[in-house]
Amino acid sequence: MEARLNLFGSPLAGKLMQHIGAAGKVVSDSALPAATQELVKIRASQINGCGFCTDMHTKDAAEAGETATRLHLIAAWREATVFTDAERAALELTEEGTRISDADGGVSDEVWANAAKHFDEEQLMALVSLVALINAYNRMNVMIRMPAGDYRPGQFG
Repeated sequence: MEARLNLFGSPLAGKLMQHIGAAGKVVSDSALPAATQELVKIRASQINGCGFCTDMHTKDAAEAGETATRLHLIAAWREATVFTDAERAALELTEEGTRISDADGGVSDEVWANAAKHFDEEQLMALVSLVALINAYNRMNVMIRMPAGDYRPGQFG
């Protein structure tokens, strides 16, 4: 598989990625736990069918110490016992925020209230921002058909 566009050779893409990356840095430096951030990025990427981001974030999470069991169970988090209540709330918000067009009114009050039980306002802002950012990356990668499998942990860091 070959990408339709060269993201790494385009001056416009370079500028765009610099700005999106800067926004991502704000989120990664926030009080939202790093493990939760990776779970969110992986789950949104799975939903969106973004192999490039799924590859990247599972490898980065493993490199950061995430267990293989938890990584393998992200797609089935509702039935898995290996996630905290806060992580489960973040994953649920991620799913509804990613599938926003599938629900009348977007994210439900119940899902929002559950997330708000586990995260303060700054963490919620980071979580909402992270869902928006990873969805932007996923959509770009899926549209241009970025191939997956060759990412090396820390490659873009």
